[in-house]
Amino acid sequence: MFMEKVYQSQKHEEKIYRLWEKKGYFAPKIDPNKKPFVITLPPPNVTGGLHAGHAMCVTEDILARYYRMKGKPTLFLPGFDHASIAVEYLIGKQLILEGKTKQEIGRKEFLKRAQNFAQDSRQYIREQLKKLGFSLDWTREAYTMDKNYSQAVQKAFKHLYQKNLIYQGEYIVNWCPNCQTAISDLENEYQEEKGQLYYIKYGPITIATTRPETMFADVAVAVHPKNKKYKKLVGKLVPLPLTNRKIPIIKDKAVDLEFGTGALKITPAHDQLDFEIGQRHQLEKLTVINHRGKLNKLAGQYAGLSIAKGRQKVVNDLQEANLIEKIETHIHNVGHCQRCGKKTESLLSKQWFVKTKSLAEKATQAVKRGQIKIIPKRFEKVYFHWLNNIHDWCISRQLWWGHKIPLKGEKDILDTWFSSALWPIAVFGWPEKTKDFKYFYPTTIRETGYDILFFWVTKEIMMCLAMTNKIPFKTVYLHGLVRDQEGKKFSKTKNIGFDPLDIIQKYGADSLRMALITGNAPGNDLKIDEEKVIAYRNFTNKIWNAARFIVMNRNIKNQKLKTKNIIKNSKLEKQDKKMIKIMNNLITSVTKNLDNFRFDLAAGDIYQVFWHEFCDRYIESTKSRQNDPATKWILLISLKTFLKLLHPFMPFITETVWSRLKNENEPDLIIAPWPKKITV
Repeated sequence: MFMEKVYQSQKHEEKIYRLWEKKGYFAPKIDPNKKPFVITLPPPNVTGGLHAGHAMCVTEDILARYYRMKGKPTLFLPGFDHASIAVEYLIGKQLILEGKTKQEIGRKEFLKRAQNFAQDSRQYIREQLKKLGFSLDWTREAYTMDKNYSQAVQKAFKHLYQKNLIYQGEYIVNWCPNCQTAISDLENEYQEEKGQLYYIKYGPITIATTRPETMFADVAVAVHPKNKKYKKLVGKLVPLPLTNRKIPIIKDKAVDLEFGTGALKITPAHDQLDFEIGQRHQLEKLTVINHRGKLNKLAGQYAGLSIAKGRQKVVNDLQEANLIEKIETHIHNVGHCQRCGKKTESLLSKQWFVKTKSLAEKATQAVKRGQIKIIPKRFEKVYFHWLNNIHDWCISRQLWWGHKIPLKGEKDILDTWFSSALWPIAVFGWPEKTKDFKYFYPTTIRETGYDILFFWVTKEIMMCLAMTNKIPFKTVYLHGLVRDQEGKKFSKTKNIGFDPLDIIQKYGADSLRMALITGNAPGNDLKIDEEKVIAYRNFTNKIWNAARFIVMNRNIKNQKLKTKNIIKNSKLEKQDKKMIKIMNNLITSVTKNLDNFRFDLAAGDIYQVFWHEFCDRYIESTKSRQNDPATKWILLISLKTFLKLLHPFMPFITETVWSRLKNENEPDLIIAPWPKKITV
């Protein structure tokens, strides 16, 4: 069989993928006699394209290909998330370039633009996923804005609402003054900033704060009950600087004894901790910063000023009144909107919430009882900590693009995490009891980055248990984050990282896949750059060259040689026996590591054995025994075994080489049986 001198990934990869699709290998048949392997792709946001961080889901494709070769009906289901805030932000940027606003063009035109943008993004991301070799069942593609999916979202909302688990109330939320909406904790990214700590005199007591401009909304000063320094002051009223008001000194265990002076100004409408203290003491909630990020009329003469300008003027006036004791440099974390990069505010806002206590308890028990296994196990502690300290979930957003809250008169939409939490059931047609839902649910595994364990995975578990009384998946496998060589997390919005399509065009999908897997232990971050991808492009060439050498130089044809006839007519040398033993050990170790989600170890073992034991040693040792049938057989059976073991990791080159080797009665590699031990 002819093999070109050089392997050209661009020439083979698209052709191979089309072959797999055409033959229907990605679409499993429902077989009541077999238990399926099911994994749903974490839906990429329809925001333009993927980056290498999303490509980390290659571990899902490895599992899908592995279990497909093991004979299980295997479903790897694709889909997309409508990404409310992100899409609104990107459409907003387009409008700014046109000198327009969304209010000027109106809701209908804005939504039309969003739909078109999302559709273009889906097409581009679909192409990226295919280029990566993901063996996804495109006949079952889902989208969080599909009609059927929307019905599932409405059903879930009404179910929780009727059970009195959804309510409307005032609560502290992360508010983006630029995007003009509440955002989730995940979308509120904290950045370390150099600020100042102001020590302000409130009569006989001095407080320390980084936010003097919010003092007009102060309703108390709190001290810790064990703080003897202020014991005699508790219960007294103290003057609020620059105002005519007086506020009480109260005691609360939540006050940090070590921070500042040990006395905390309480502003329930602008700080989460203050809000909780205010709830315990039934304090008034005054608001001094509006939704545009400016001081309101409560600030008196400072009304209308931005936060920065208001702070400066307030500090100047406090200094003139001799009410500032000192100012210190202070490093602290400040929330920023993930989408637009602007500073966020903690604001009291009327929103819709889900009561999470009972939902969280069921999710906790599912892991404690072993119904759901988290890998790596150390993340169980994180999971339990989050659920034990969970707040009610703010599910309303002040946006246009997304699922409208299904209540009369409501203009707000639902948090994207609300709809994506239904992903494991909605993709199968729930609430309808479809054939797919009955056969494929619960799914087998949820694989995603550890950074969204709480923000998505816990919500999936809570919501799916609430809707079906069944767990959504049996295993949660958490991979690390992809970082550049400086340790920065890959991010599209910050332009850190690379487009997988660019890398694939240069070096091939197999090279990128291996670079993402090797050295990538469960739950650990991975540093990657082009140099690492190039190293595995060299490995791709090594595979091709070794196969070409065996096929062409050794004149190996697909003769139906029986092992007993080969052994009968030819004596096995020491090197032959050693190679068979090495191969059998490799089959055992790779299978064990894949069963235990150690993709990094499995890939590393194959790489080492193929390059050093097979190519450098065994192939070299056969040069003096070119025509020996046993040697030819071991070369061929070893190569075929390597291709099977490598296929989940490097599907394109392995299928290409396999097509040059296989007998006419053998299946394509994608559905070839997983290798068993070689016997002689």
